[in-house]
Amino acid sequence: MIRLLAASLLSLLPMSPLHALDLDAMWNFREPAASEARFRAALVGATPDEAFILKTQIARSFGLRGQFEAARVQLGEIAPELARTSPEGQVRHALELGRSLASTKHAAADLSAEIKATARAHFARALQLARAAKLDGLAIDAIHMMAFVDTAPLEQLHWAQEALAVVEQSTQAAAKRWEGSIRNNLGYALHQQQRYAEALREFELALKLRQAAGKREEVAVARWMIARTLRVMGRHDEALALQLRLERENDAAGQPDPYVFEELEALYNAAGDGARAATYAAKRRALRP
Repeated sequence: MIRLLAASLLSLLPMSPLHALDLDAMWNFREPAASEARFRAALVGATPDEAFILKTQIARSFGLRGQFEAARVQLGEIAPELARTSPEGQVRHALELGRSLASTKHAAADLSAEIKATARAHFARALQLARAAKLDGLAIDAIHMMAFVDTAPLEQLHWAQEALAVVEQSTQAAAKRWEGSIRNNLGYALHQQQRYAEALREFELALKLRQAAGKREEVAVARWMIARTLRVMGRHDEALALQLRLERENDAAGQPDPYVFEELEALYNAAGDGARAATYAAKRRALRP
């Protein structure tokens, strides 16, 4: 629940034939194999540039399944075409090379200093190319990936602020769609700095954006972040009301969340209600030992 939210959003590329391909519609990050099948189906009749970009997304689908070597093989196979592909294709290729080395799917123990340096170089190249081509959505993607290799709290704060600056300055829809995720990331970075009032403001802004988008799970994450911050600030009654609401909504959706149970356990312990705290501890352990 507290991990940085990552997303893959289409950039706006004027006059590009890729507009016929809606990558967002093809992606389901919970089902990367099904997404891969859609990308492969779209290769039929695709232009060379469309095919290149689709293949970068096939590589990403491998990475989401932990098949990092397969992702790099796929990217290596299309590398000879880099000089002939569009700026968008070049950006996406660099992004996926970096993600094949460092992402949410990699264990922290596997990220050596050397691997991080290589991933950072790929993300930096993606950012440079995206900025030169004015592909703001992809520039934000590259910036937000930097937080997976620069993990110190101050570094996380720096990259979140960099990404938000692009969001606020851009007029491109592909950039604006990132705002909820970036404000969540910024709030989390501020929370790590114990700047709780500032973090709360960012989480509340993220909630409004998530509500406008209408995605239940993202709304739930935003509410959880607010409730967690309220607890740390000592506003336990407000935090408890929010977490109990999340519990009810998650139960109704058939998606109980161990992180909600963990917070309820902490809140009831703080209130001196050991019995209820123990109940939520047991619920948490049943989902996340």
